[in-house]
Amino acid sequence: MSRWAPGAADRLRAAAVELFRAHGFEGVTVAQIADAAGVTQRTFFRHFADKREVLFDGENSLQTAMVAGVLDAPRDAQPLEVARVALHRAAAFFTPERHEYSTARRQLIEANPSLSEREHYKMRALSDAVALAFRERGMGEPAATLSAQTALAVFSVAFREWTTPGEPRDFAALADDALAEFRGLVAG
Repeated sequence: MSRWAPGAADRLRAAAVELFRAHGFEGVTVAQIADAAGVTQRTFFRHFADKREVLFDGENSLQTAMVAGVLDAPRDAQPLEVARVALHRAAAFFTPERHEYSTARRQLIEANPSLSEREHYKMRALSDAVALAFRERGMGEPAATLSAQTALAVFSVAFREWTTPGEPRDFAALADDALAEFRGLVAG
């Protein structure tokens, strides 16, 4: 095992997902993940606090991107347009190279109640951060919270569709379609 081999975090993520799929989340240890990735347990813990965090380590980057999208949207943009800018910032994380990993990740989370609970917590924290960004734009309550929760609902629909096997559209297109569907429901 090379102590300083580049790409250790990516190899750990890939190994973890493969092992979780084969043996279930509870049936896999950190030692097994590290061994499959060709690194030591110490290297594992340099990158992740525990095996659960292998699946959740990108949440801060996603939150930063969405909040920046809200804050960087044109000042005169309506809330749904601001949400669209934030969703397009999020789309940068959902590249074709990440599609297989993201699909497997979603399936693993849905199959494990403790992971589903963690995902719910993550989405709540993301919604709170986006609502704060809407308030920083000068929006009052409850509009800021409603706008953030709408953006997250659209995000969730787009992500689920993007991680459906055989889905040809990219994340940004799916987010735009879900947002258009929402607009239609509201116009109603």
